[in-house]
Amino acid sequence: MTTDARDAHARLRRLFEQEYDFVWRSLRRFGVEAENTEDAAQQVFVIVSKKLDQIEREDERRYLFGIVLRVASNARRSRGRRREVSQDSVGEPLDAAVTADGLIEKKEARALLERVLGALSDDLRVVFVLFELEEMTLVEISAVLGIPVGTATSRLRRAREQFRTIAARLRRSGGSDV
Repeated sequence: MTTDARDAHARLRRLFEQEYDFVWRSLRRFGVEAENTEDAAQQVFVIVSKKLDQIEREDERRYLFGIVLRVASNARRSRGRRREVSQDSVGEPLDAAVTADGLIEKKEARALLERVLGALSDDLRVVFVLFELEEMTLVEISAVLGIPVGTATSRLRRAREQFRTIAARLRRSGGSDV
């Protein structure tokens, strides 16, 4: 193995170790079904491995996130437009001390979150997820998405408004209306 190949392998390994959890969570939050998330995450890193020599180190996360968005979009498109909520929790191990009622409430909250996120447009969902769930700053979001901070701020405001409206409608209808 040449030095360049070793460096590329080490870089990909570092990127995988640092960003895998972010990639996995993002794919789930952008609508990839639970049973397809591992495959989609693998697809993201396969694409990255093929393009690694074209990616500047300071742009790695932004480039990676762009791939996540495309892979998630393709996964949603390939399964059709059905808005089926997965019965699987988002991959967290169960705590033996959790009560049945608490588990049901948590599952219902996750299902509601997935339904609401699924009803948001892609541009609003991305900013909402990065800010509210990934806890990125608006400056970080604007850098990752390549948009002005003002645009990220505006999208976040609209996403929050729509989130509240959609969540309230779903609660009133028992979760059957989007």
